[in-house]
Amino acid sequence: MSSSPVVTPSAYLTLHYRLASLDGEDIVSTFQDTPATLQLGTGQLAPSLEACLLGLEEGTHRTFELAPEQAFGPRNPELLQRVSRKTLEENSQLGEEYSIGDLVEFAAPGGGRFAGVLREIDADGALFDFNHPLAGQPVKFEVKIIGVM
Repeated sequence: MSSSPVVTPSAYLTLHYRLASLDGEDIVSTFQDTPATLQLGTGQLAPSLEACLLGLEEGTHRTFELAPEQAFGPRNPELLQRVSRKTLEENSQLGEEYSIGDLVEFAAPGGGRFAGVLREIDADGALFDFNHPLAGQPVKFEVKIIGVM
């Protein structure tokens, strides 16, 4: 029997984690910095990522490959939306120039903010993709569990 603590659904843990595209490009990584300390079940990690951690022992170092559905979900064609030139100007810094591929932030009706990637632009407006940049893509989730409290 192992005496190492294991990760439970409400565990408080210290860990290093890395989320990367399958070609190895880091999206987020704590491996070069201070480890993260978080509590499961509080929404700090996506539920699919938390599910990978359950049952792992302290000291475990593993990498998971997650399908798009487990990671950031499939791409949603309804999140491709046209934005009028007027809306674009109201939401941008004065004189800001946009390039295809730019991530542009907008004020949400409820007071929050959301961002979209510019796909095309013309005199009348622009087409933005409001999907998560990793939607529809598999990702690697690497974890090293340092401590389970």
